[in-house]
Formats: sequence, C-alpha cells, structure tokens
Amino acid sequence: MTDATPSTEVDVVIVGGGPAGLSAALNLGRARASVVVIDAGRPRNAATLRSHGFLTRDGVPPLELRKLARAELAAYPDVRVLDRTVATALLTTDASNGMRFIAALQGRSPGTPPAVAARSVIVATGLRETLPDIPGLRAFYGMTLFSCAACDAWELQDRPLALIGETPDLASRARLIARWTDRLTVFTNAADVVDTVEEAELAASGIRVERRAIDDLEGYRGTVSAVRLVDGTTVPIEGGFVRPRWHPALDFLSSLDSERDEEGHLVVDGSGRTSVDGLYAAGDAAAPGPQQLIVAAGQGARAAAVLVHDLVGVRTAH
Repeated sequence: MTDATPSTEVDVVIVGGGPAGLSAALNLGRARASVVVIDAGRPRNAATLRSHGFLTRDGVPPLELRKLARAELAAYPDVRVLDRTVATALLTTDASNGMRFIAALQGRSPGTPPAVAARSVIVATGLRETLPDIPGLRAFYGMTLFSCAACDAWELQDRPLALIGETPDLASRARLIARWTDRLTVFTNAADVVDTVEEAELAASGIRVERRAIDDLEGYRGTVSAVRLVDGTTVPIEGGFVRPRWHPALDFLSSLDSERDEEGHLVVDGSGRTSVDGLYAAGDAAAPGPQQLIVAAGQGARAAAVLVHDLVGVRTAH
C-alpha cells in the first residue's frame, strides 16, 4: 500500500524492462501514448553470454539487446524508463481524469517518483528462477549449461550432454533435447521424478537416467567437463541443460483480484488482457514457462496494439 500522491500521470505503466516490456514501450511510444517503464535491472538472462533465435540479432548478448532497445526508445519523448526501480504495489483508483491505477515505487535512481498513476498497466516482469542446489552450478550457467533448449542447443549439438533437474517434466525435456544429441544423460539428483516406464522409454532412445545425488560439477572458466556424483563417480560431459523451478514475479499485484493459473501466472486472453480491466500481461508473466526473447517481444507488441485500441474504445478481432 502507499499513501504517496502520484506526481506523474501517464497513459501506461509497464512493469518490467525486458524484451516484452521494451517492445510494448516502443509500440506505445509510436502510438503517441505516454509511458513509464519500471525496470528493476535484474534480468533473468543476465548470466547468458549470447541469446539466440531473435531475427537479425541471433547471437547478440542479452545486455546488448537491451542497450539497443533503450537507444531506440530514446527517440520517443513520451517514453520514460525508470532504472533500478521496482513496483512495490499496484492499486486501483477511480480518479475523475481516467487514471485507473497507482503504482507505488522504490527506486535508487535520482528523480524516481514515489508513485505513478496510469490509465492502463502492462505486466512484463518475467520469472524468478531457482536452480538445483549444486555448489558449482552457477559457475557454468549461461556459458555451457543453459535452461532453454530452443535457445542454446544448436551450439551444443552432437556432444555428450547432461540434463539436470528435480521436476516431474524431466523425461519430456529429455526427449526434446535428444533432437540435438544422441549422447544425453538425465541426472535427477536423487529426486524421484522419472518413473520406471519413462526410464525405459528414454533408454529405448539411447538416453541414460542417473538417479544418484550430485556432489558437484567439474570444469574450468565456465566450461563444464563432468558431473561428479556423491560416491565419487564422474560422468564426462561437454555441456548441458538445467531445469530450474520458475516463479512469477508478481508480489506487487497482491491487492488485485487478477485471475491466475495453477502455477501463479496471470491468465490472459489472446490479446494479453487479464481479468482486471485495464491490466495487461506479456511474456513469461502470462505463460506457463519461459519463452524465447523474440516471442516475449512479440507478445509485448501485441499487448501494446490492443491496449491502444482499448483506450480509444475500438474493439478489434485481436
């Protein structure tokens, strides 16, 4: 909650400065909407050296992609980005001037207002992720261990790979990764998440399941070379994938009765509208798992287009 009186009023507040949020901001700026983007500056893909699958930008570092997007936004005077700022709460209001939301803010940048009022809000906060509890995992994450096969498997194709995880979808992910290699070992880290039927199906495809707990990973300067098990056994690998647990970063919406799915993501229609009038969502906040950057950017653009139509009362087939 906040007692602060908003000193800034805009058409749209966008919570999240990743590809979905920045894409929405660009398209809203071009539609002559006034926009404030709230960017905490802690992207989930910060550890990734290269991002892939983004047309014209395949292989670009994620931070470079954000830099390019920010430079493009600078051409639109009604788009403002608040760096190192988080939304602590989103409240509804019924102001006579059409403002429907108040976003309470905490920021470390000079000039950050305590609150911003907006006619509409796009939630593009993405996900928080929790990796398996393996001591040295982060030393390789984003360099030779990744979470997205569609994003990074091409560079690892035909190598001996690991899939490490503790979730019930591990067998399904293994079958996907097997498109890129016939030398895949699934490590459950002692979690009972692959049943005997699934193990037999994987074995028939040449995929090995290792159920023993993991002691640590071996390697040097970001290049993983082996998985070391608790009994001292080492399994050589040249890369692989990790299945994190993902959590929508939506604590600031606790005062709104917005519909969620069973995993906590915002439920949206095909255009990004949530169950709360004037509240939209794009990217991982509105999907049952992480997506490629280009998909999130496309969702941001679509939500922006629909939002502009909604602001002026033009209902379309979106």
